[in-house]
Parts: sequence; structure tokens; C-alpha cells
Amino acid sequence: MSALGKGRSKGSNGWLLSMPALLLLLVAASGPLLIVVTYSFLEKGDYSGVRWIFSGDAWFRVLFQKDIFDGTVSLADANLSIIWRSVKLSLSTTVIAFVLGLPTAWFIATRPPKYRAFWLFLITIPFWTNLLIRTFAIMEVIRNQGLLNTFLIHYGLISEPIQILYTDTAVLIGMAYVYLPLMVLPLFAAIDRFDFRLIEAGYDLYASRLQILRRVILPIIRPGIVAGCILVFIPSLGAYVTPRVLGGGKNMMIGNFIELQFGQGQNWPLGAALSTVLLVVVLGSLLIYTRVSSREDPHG
Repeated sequence: MSALGKGRSKGSNGWLLSMPALLLLLVAASGPLLIVVTYSFLEKGDYSGVRWIFSGDAWFRVLFQKDIFDGTVSLADANLSIIWRSVKLSLSTTVIAFVLGLPTAWFIATRPPKYRAFWLFLITIPFWTNLLIRTFAIMEVIRNQGLLNTFLIHYGLISEPIQILYTDTAVLIGMAYVYLPLMVLPLFAAIDRFDFRLIEAGYDLYASRLQILRRVILPIIRPGIVAGCILVFIPSLGAYVTPRVLGGGKNMMIGNFIELQFGQGQNWPLGAALSTVLLVVVLGSLLIYTRVSSREDPHG
């Protein structure tokens, strides 16, 4: 058999070997997504579910609403407010996680090698606990009779408890705590490969600490920064448990709003349309990460 024939045979065998995994991805991953997208273009059922009649009403209701009396069209303020709150809190969570995560990752990466595993172990400990339990732990800290208010009142810094629970601030604190390790680990991986002789070279050229940070450190560890931001932003945007517990159902995010449509609202097409919008935002974020990564490594 010629070399070309052997190459084709190996290629065919490779496809056959990967076929079970491809079928699993198609059925278990793409299949449910296609169902959600299909539901978004159907009519709402009388009590629940959908009616198999093509309609774009769900997509219209994502951004607009129609008055039931005179039929005038206006922006869906409630929907836009929830979407904006979700994006705002997710971006704020990402910024806070980066501000806290960069010094933490730098500290771990600059420790002696025999101690790094211990510090990384401490960072990963929260992953051993269920997300709901971690959220309730934060609630015990920030509630009116929690550790924070008790400490401040005990030392006379405040005269009455600060209302933090069931606000956007509570949701922000909870998500920053929950997703901080997802920022630290990629940053540590990037800093661990950093050549610290470049910092010495910068000082030899009379660069200040801020200049070294801006022009040497941040550009080199940029892949880790982008990866950490994506890993924090995406789950924050679709968060359900933390906003539900710490927001008290008053300050919903898009994840809670989607659950409401499939549950009490019984508007499956609108819930499917909102889910698709969330999916598109996530895919956009991943495309940004892929583009940045390809710039750093043009040969793959």
C-alpha cells in the first residue's frame, strides 16, 4: 500500500475512533441547545409549554413590550434593567476578582517552590464545598446580625447595623468570593512562567514600578488575565444561586429571570429567547479569548 493510502486509512480510523465522542457532543450538548433555540421561535402555551406555531413574539418581548389597551410599543424596562444589572454585576465581579487575584497570584508564584503547593491548596479549598453552602457562609458574614456588623458595632464604628443583605452589594460580594479562585489560578499559571530577569532589566533602564507593571508584567501575563476574566465573567453572568440567596429574589439577574419564565411565568419561549441571548454573550466572550490567545501564539 502506498504512503498516501496509509495516510487515508489512518485518517479514516481516526474519524471512526472519534465518532462516539462526536455523537455524544452532538446529542448531549448541541441537542439541548437546538431545542432551546427552537422553543424561542414558538408560541407560548395556554398554561405551560409551547404551541408548535412559528412566532417571533418571544424575541420581541426580550427588548420591547406592547400596551394591552392601546397597543403602543415601548422598551421593556424590567427586562432591560435585569440584563443591565447582570452585565454590570458580572463586570464588577470580574474587576474585583482581578484586583484581588493579581496580588494573590503574584504572592504565590514568588514563594519558594516547596511552599507553592500549600498556597494553591488553600486557594482550591473553597471548591471542596458546595456553592450553596459557601453562599450561606457569606450571608452569615454580611447579614444585620452577622460577623461584619457585630464587629463594627462592638468597636463603635457604627451605631446600627448596615443593611447589606438583599442588595446588589451583597450579590457582588458573594460572587466575588465565589469566583475569586477562578481568577487566581490562571494568573498564577501565567506568572509562574514569567521571566523575572525582565524586571531587573527594567530597573536597570530606570523604569519605575508602575512602568514595569504596565509595560513589562501586564503585557506578558495578558493571556492569564484574559483567561481569568473569562472564567469569572461567564459564570457570574449566568449565576443563579448567589443572586437568589443574597439578593432575596428582589434583585434578579438574568439566570433568575430565565428560571422565572420556565417556572412561575410559564412563558417558555421568552425563557428560551433569554437563554439564547445569554448563550450568544458567552460565545462572544469565548471568541474574544480565542482571538487574544491566537495573537499570543500564532502557530497554534
